This record gives sequence, structure tokens and C-alpha cells, in this order.
Amino acid sequence: MGLSIKQLSANVGAQIEGVDLAGESDPSMIAAIRAALLEHQVLVFRNQDLTPESHIAFSKHFGEIKLPPVATAHGGPPEINVIDQTDPRGEGADAWHADNTYTPTPPMGSLLRVLQLPAVGGDTAFASMYAAYEALTPSIRSLCDGLAAVHDVTGSITKAIARGHSVANLADIQKKLPPVEHPVVIVHPETGRRALFVNVNSTTRLVGLSEAESEMLLRFLFEHVKQPEFQARVRWDTRTLVFLDNRCTQHYAVADYRERRILHRVAVEGDRPVGVRV
Repeated sequence: MGLSIKQLSANVGAQIEGVDLAGESDPSMIAAIRAALLEHQVLVFRNQDLTPESHIAFSKHFGEIKLPPVATAHGGPPEINVIDQTDPRGEGADAWHADNTYTPTPPMGSLLRVLQLPAVGGDTAFASMYAAYEALTPSIRSLCDGLAAVHDVTGSITKAIARGHSVANLADIQKKLPPVEHPVVIVHPETGRRALFVNVNSTTRLVGLSEAESEMLLRFLFEHVKQPEFQARVRWDTRTLVFLDNRCTQHYAVADYRERRILHRVAVEGDRPVGVRV
């Protein structure tokens, strides 16, 4: 029996049935899941009974685990970033972002599982950066194709320390993770499609532009990626796993709750992003 795939929206996301992730090791099934990820960018698996160990084991089928560059204060195995929130508004996940783009080689993907949910709320929205790029006018696409951007950990780690989610020393983290440059538009290494690769949590400026020009264009791009036409929204339960392609999507954790929500994230190693040859 093959996978059952049902699209969530026109531009991003699919719900996958017909697989038990806790025990899955068949190479042909793993290849089918990877193909579905490349086509749909975000995969939602329902009715899965996973433990931290089986969550990690399934993630390893898609590459080496990327350990959290800045571990949270909430414990867990080293492979798992534990996101434990009760009052999430303004903590960073409630902004459109991709994971860890302040590192030289951001994750190729993230596998997410919620262990505890508020009674109502706590959904996550996902957006296609292919669709965001393709919706730009040709002139703006051409401009963005030739630009690079600086990504910096400072903003996100400052929020995490202030809210008690990290006990790291800011200066130590800045030394460990200095700012990096990535293309504004990347070419996906497996599909060859172009995707916008700037996000409000990590991207601080555009290289080669004046401060005013950089601020103006980044503000436009940050607003542009929010369009609902690019999105799908996932309602969580504790038997759901979401696998996102971090190279061509952004996500937004809806901060509409005041009860405890615990999420486990496992990231898979990626390559240094490659831009458009112009």
C-alpha cells in the first residue's frame, strides 16, 4: 500500500496517510516521503504514536541530525529542541521565520511534534517561499536574485534569554555564531526552484544597499511573505508530526493561548544555501 496524499492548500502542505512513522524503515517508503516533501514542502502525519526516541530515529532517515545551535532551558535529549511556552506573544515564534538561518548551513528540514496543548489555540501556519518569490513582479525578482542578506542570531537569542527560555550568555553565543550572509533568493538544491530566503527573526540587512534602501526592501519582503494565498494552517494534536522543508518555507506559531504548550523539534542538517547565478 502506498502513501495517501491530500493537499492542504493550493501552494503548500499535504496530509499523509498510510505510514507508521514509529516503525518505518523501508527505503522505498522513505524515498516516497522525501518525494512528497519536495513536492508539497510541508507534510502532516496524523495518528502517530511517537516517543522522543522514535521521533529522532525517523528524522535520521533524511540526514544527519543538526543539534540545536542554541539549546533551550527546557531539557530534553540533545537532538531535540524543546519549546515550552505559556505566554508566547512576542517571543519570536509568532513571526514568520525559517529555522536557524543565522547558521552557515541552516537545516534542510525540521520535524515538529506537540506533546502538550492548550485547550484551544496553538496552531501553526506554514507559507511557501516558492509561491512568495513567484508572486513578485519580474523587476523585483531580478533585483532580489542578485542580492545577499546578513542573518544574525542576536535578536532571537536576546528574546530567549529575556523570557527565560535560554540560560546562554549573549556574548558567548555571538562569538560562537557570528553573522553570516545568505542569498536573498536561493535555488533549492533538489528541486531547482527559486525561493525567498529572508525572515524577520534573523535577517538584519541587505548587502551592498544603503541603510534606507535595505530597510525599505526588507520591510516590503517581510510583509509580502504574509499573504494568505501562500499559506496552510495546521491544527495540532498530540499524535501529529509535521515535517517542513526549511529551505523553501516559513512558519508562524499562532500566539492565541495562555496555557502551556510543549513542542519538540528535531532538525536535519542542510547545506550552505546557493543563490541564483546572475
